[in-house]
Amino acid sequence: MSIKTVSVIGLGYIGLPTAAVLASRGLQVIGVDVNQEAVDTINAGKIHIVEPDLDIVVRSVVSTGNLKATVIPEPADVFMIAVPTPFHESDDDSHKPNLSYIHAAAKAIAPVIEKGNLVILESTSPVGTTEKLANWLAEERPDLSFPQDKGDAADIKIAHCPERVLPGYVLQELVSNDRVIGGLSNACSERAIELYKTFVRGECIVTNARTAEMAKLTENSFRDVNIAFANELSIICDKLKINVWELIQLSNRHPRVDILKPGPGVGGHCIAVDPWFIVDSCPEEANIIKQARLTNDAKPFYIIDKVIQAADQFKKPVIACLGLSFKADIDDLRESPALQVVEDLVKRNIGQIIAVEPNINDEEMPSALSSNGVKLTTLENALEKANVIVVLVDHKEFKAADKAQFATKVVIDSRGVV
Repeated sequence: MSIKTVSVIGLGYIGLPTAAVLASRGLQVIGVDVNQEAVDTINAGKIHIVEPDLDIVVRSVVSTGNLKATVIPEPADVFMIAVPTPFHESDDDSHKPNLSYIHAAAKAIAPVIEKGNLVILESTSPVGTTEKLANWLAEERPDLSFPQDKGDAADIKIAHCPERVLPGYVLQELVSNDRVIGGLSNACSERAIELYKTFVRGECIVTNARTAEMAKLTENSFRDVNIAFANELSIICDKLKINVWELIQLSNRHPRVDILKPGPGVGGHCIAVDPWFIVDSCPEEANIIKQARLTNDAKPFYIIDKVIQAADQFKKPVIACLGLSFKADIDDLRESPALQVVEDLVKRNIGQIIAVEPNINDEEMPSALSSNGVKLTTLENALEKANVIVVLVDHKEFKAADKAQFATKVVIDSRGVV
């Protein structure tokens, strides 16, 4: 194989596992990140994120010399860009995608790219971003040819291959999942397949870059719409005094029905973000997708109102919030509706707030909570002290608890645990 060295730009929840897996296949991998502390941690054979078994793989490939981290890009055969694509910060909730991290990555690697290199954008991106990446690189390196001008004959090959992994199972799914590969030319796609076949056991499916970009956004938007349906059902069932969990379980016995579970909203850096990229691209057409986002974004406030009503029953409310992460059994608090609920309750000062999150420690407690006196505690202590219990995440510890302990409490259960 002609690919010997791979540079992974961005060593976060996707970049570091990808770099580690590539290095475990015998490739020389250069990980690049702007965070010097993260770079130093990785070079010491340790990890700065939580992902099962990742520490073992990183320690192994660092010790063999197959993986090293740096803050300055170096020459390589392939450059994989796995940096964030957040929203622009604004006061109008416009949810405009911020591509500055991708632009910065392009400027960083431009001085070291060479003829024959492949550049892959893995970051989840609005439609057309891969083309923008190619244009940014062309502006920096007018001495090289790119697919938008020379097609298959271009000096630099460029493709988009979105990640589609589940936190907590990243190492397995990087290998087992199918990959959608969208090159800016046929030669770009073929070159990308050559790389992914080194570690992907799933099928590598070729399309164009725009379709590959839209595929990832569509996958997450579909799930968002399904969750919005479940969340809307939960509110309707609450009003009609119907157990929504039983209802969904019964409805899903139909062979062509698969309703997802409701919750306190939708979190994470994918489902809560990606649909807005479609809405931003086609605001007049993406009506259902936009409404699903609005429905799911409104659900935390419905939970907050329920907690306020419950707290009003007590002279000195003690409210135990079970879970802060955006999904079960992980430490990831990004875009977490559970965290949003707890932070809002703290601001409202309706009573004493205590939090149970078994996947983080006191040092990892969000400052918005710790600075307001909210402390982490055990589930046992929370059940003893609180008169209001708010289940926000279905962690295994909560599901395994003796449900009789909840019997004397006012319980707002957004996850169907109790």
